[in-house]
Amino acid sequence: MNTSSLREAGLTEGEIKTYLALLEIGSSTTGPIIEKTGIARSIIYTILEKLIQKGLVSVIVKEKTKYFQSANPKKILDYLDEREKKFDKNKKEIEKLLPELLSKKQTKKSETTMYFGLKGIRTAHENLYLKLGKDEEYCFLGLPAFQPEEQHMYWKRDHQRRIKTGIKCRLLFNKDTDPKVLKNRNSYKGSEARYMPTDIKTHATFLIYKDTVTVILQYPEEIAIEIVNQSIADSFKAYFEEFWKRSKKIKKR
Repeated sequence: MNTSSLREAGLTEGEIKTYLALLEIGSSTTGPIIEKTGIARSIIYTILEKLIQKGLVSVIVKEKTKYFQSANPKKILDYLDEREKKFDKNKKEIEKLLPELLSKKQTKKSETTMYFGLKGIRTAHENLYLKLGKDEEYCFLGLPAFQPEEQHMYWKRDHQRRIKTGIKCRLLFNKDTDPKVLKNRNSYKGSEARYMPTDIKTHATFLIYKDTVTVILQYPEEIAIEIVNQSIADSFKAYFEEFWKRSKKIKKR
């Protein structure tokens, strides 16, 4: 059985083994559970207690002996619903706390941060939501023709988020980019995509907003370098505006 979804739901390996064992055994003392799972006696009670707290295991006492029994597997969905409610509540509380946390962060005139992997690139990109508000914009200079497919899917989802926040964007793609990609990006509200007015092709892309420039490389290495410096950001924005002025608007069919 593939139990990865149970791990994603927040159950530990020991909890999964114990729960599945109880499904097969039925009402049981700890002895058969330990024999079935191979889990040490010293930690089986801790695991069972956590499963009881999650509503996935119940316990009764017969003649001073505890018997444990697994709940109906449908209870896993109830557990997930409850976990999601707690997550949403915690997220809202953190959102309220963010202004205070950000005010405590010491801001430097110049700061550089490196991110690795596709998730790191996404984190660096999503930092713009911490600085930009409605009707403000970010710009991408030199978007490459090739991007991993999962990144294409990510950018599409991110445009939905951008639209909800009212942020706008202008995008300059390398000339060898598939026209379908630009057609897609131009289909989103507040987004305008064009081709670079030059044949220059580089793997590096430059994300520019406010006082920040993020250099992004998706191939052959996945890395993002975020530079927070107003003078550098202003310089890259000037380059972008010059390229944008020389680029051609794509007619919508």
